[in-house]
Amino acid sequence: MPYYIFRMTSQEGMNLVKNLELITEFETFKEAKKFAREKRSELPDDSHEIIKVMFAENQLIAEEQLLEHREKPVLMEHEK
Repeated sequence: MPYYIFRMTSQEGMNLVKNLELITEFETFKEAKKFAREKRSELPDDSHEIIKVMFAENQLIAEEQLLEHREKPVLMEHEK
């Protein structure tokens, strides 16, 4: 299964609405991780863009996983 690299943006105040742009895909995690780190380092400090690596059977599944809303995990007292 390939690793997909996405550029993810959302407008201010609209965190639930995300725009995805597929940048590229890789067959190995090592290449995908290196590419994502390089792209993240090129972003300005005040950028609202996020570079994400997704491992999925196909591009559609990767996009669905990125767009699903996840609740923040509840930290237990011993995890703080």
